[in-house]
Amino acid sequence: MKKGTWIVAASRIASVLGVVVILGMLPWLSARDPALSILRARSAEQEATEEALDAIRQDLGLDVGPVRMFWNWFTGLLQGDFGNSWNTGRPVLPGALDALGVSLTLMGCAIVVALVVATIVVFPSLRAGLRGKPRRTAGAGAATLTSLPEFLLASLLVVIGAVWLSFPAYGWSGPEYVVLPALALGLPAGGLIGRLLADAVAVTFTEGWVTTWTVAGFSRRQIAVAVLRRALPGLTSQVGLVMVAMTGGAVAVEKVFAIPGLGRTTLGDAQSQNLPGLQVDVLLLLAISAVLGIAAEVLRRAMLGSALRGGSMPIPSGVFAPSPRRWVIPIAAASALVIMVLAGLGRDPFFATPQKFAPPSTEFPFGTDASGRDLLARVSEGAVSTISLSLAVTLGCFVVGLAFGLIPRASRGLIEVSNAAPPVVTGILIAAVWGPSAGGAAVAILLVTWAPLAAHTAALVDEARARPYIAILPTLGASEARILFGSIVPSVVPAVLRHAVLRLPGVALALAALGFLGLGPQPPTPDWGLILSDGVASVERAPWVVLAPLSSLVALAVLAISLASATSGRARKTGSPEKRFEAPTPEVDAGASKASD
Repeated sequence: MKKGTWIVAASRIASVLGVVVILGMLPWLSARDPALSILRARSAEQEATEEALDAIRQDLGLDVGPVRMFWNWFTGLLQGDFGNSWNTGRPVLPGALDALGVSLTLMGCAIVVALVVATIVVFPSLRAGLRGKPRRTAGAGAATLTSLPEFLLASLLVVIGAVWLSFPAYGWSGPEYVVLPALALGLPAGGLIGRLLADAVAVTFTEGWVTTWTVAGFSRRQIAVAVLRRALPGLTSQVGLVMVAMTGGAVAVEKVFAIPGLGRTTLGDAQSQNLPGLQVDVLLLLAISAVLGIAAEVLRRAMLGSALRGGSMPIPSGVFAPSPRRWVIPIAAASALVIMVLAGLGRDPFFATPQKFAPPSTEFPFGTDASGRDLLARVSEGAVSTISLSLAVTLGCFVVGLAFGLIPRASRGLIEVSNAAPPVVTGILIAAVWGPSAGGAAVAILLVTWAPLAAHTAALVDEARARPYIAILPTLGASEARILFGSIVPSVVPAVLRHAVLRLPGVALALAALGFLGLGPQPPTPDWGLILSDGVASVERAPWVVLAPLSSLVALAVLAISLASATSGRARKTGSPEKRFEAPTPEVDAGASKASD
């Protein structure tokens, strides 16, 4: 076995074992007594006396100490015994597998929705490239789709489906029950994948072989298929990430629609501190991540074929000239956010008036919530905190992702483990140790959001090394450090930074999702997620309660995506091969636009 293969294998094993150890030690990392949680789960009326708690500790084996208990669980795991539920006493594995099957079914239907949406988003770029004028899309439509929070979209679909369309809104009893949750999961994912693929297609059309094929008389259909095949390798890993995120990150959607999936099961086990159930839930997510990660990498290399192995990757022959019209959308979105923040600065977000659920008016432009508080003041205050925290988390993810992406073999296992843990799961674990807070939510999101950026960096570095002018540098006497930091890193930083900007709306949405689930800032903090959580139950009676923070998130998403695209336009020719490679700034070179909820 090659040295690199050993490093990857060791990284995966060490990362999985590290997570297992953390999970096993969770009851003693937390200030909460697991015996008290189990007592409350079994009987809310029973008094929490020391005798009752000692009896539970002895029954569950908590009295033997953390190290001995972890060892007993781990050796049982090696023998196929995943343990029994602390709440019901039944084996945890059968129930977890049933929940996994439900989540995989929901995920498959959501992937179909995402592919349809992605096709619609990428079609303009594909058509422009076939006409000889490759260009990226402005991204506003994809940004809007990506900005829709799954938890709010699910809540809105419950009302729309149950009241207007007569779709079943709760449960899991037939094919008709999958329609609404699949839309809630698939629409944002399709917007993200479509935006990334559109950029990949636009850059691929600037490569010299496209002109050669056109002159040689190949049909548009043949060229389109070849361009998609050239652009897709970097997105295979992204599709794998989306599938993992849908499996474990659909906690809010499964909760809203009362679907007995793995996400909802994980949330329930974590909230009740049913450690054996939580352990098997997360282990299943890790197993899925490892399988999908390996399969995506094998598929990517197979699609690139001998070009990757032989150092003959095609070079983009153009960059995208700035278009003044591209600044209209980001300026409009930024103006909307600035006006909203400035308009609410002089208002008190905590003062409660007698006018509950007051509709928008001159006195209350966004209306009031269930407590009579000014929604403009609360959304404005929430905008400042949410955007600031999102920017800080995004910058941290960019730095960490870039650093780990430069050591792809050593970080492979950590990346796959991080991809298997959606922000909701890490938020639950962080809240169990630190308690729910804004800082804990930021750390939880940072722990998982850096991984796609690292994988994207690794893919770009891998393909950059395969380019002829990079591959020849060692024979010219260039050191490894000079090649890496002098030629490769400067060429991949713009693409990774743009990818990080693309992730900014997702970070803001993740913060809102944790707040929505009670894992972030606590009341009465005017957090966007809390505002949505307070108003979602009244969305049919007072839609302005949720439309105000939703509009803010959409404006933030449109600003981020359109600003990242403001320098894009039609392709123009560049000079030397080195300049042709380093000048473009899209996420992809051969579709390396790897990217979340």
